[in-house]
Amino acid sequence: MKLISAAEADLMVSTNLEELHILHAALNEICNGIEIFEFETRIGASLEEVKGVMRSIDEILDS
Repeated sequence: MKLISAAEADLMVSTNLEELHILHAALNEICNGIEIFEFETRIGASLEEVKGVMRSIDEILDS
């Protein structure tokens, strides 16, 4: 994974398919495989926000 550019609120990164699959698998495990006490506090985002990121990655992998 490589940082391409960074603006105030947006980042552009370059990644390969293997890295994207790893990220998707990790998010899936966090959301569906284990129960995390105080999820939002520990992860830094709500469960729905993380699932939204995972859905976005799904769309990229399915294209």
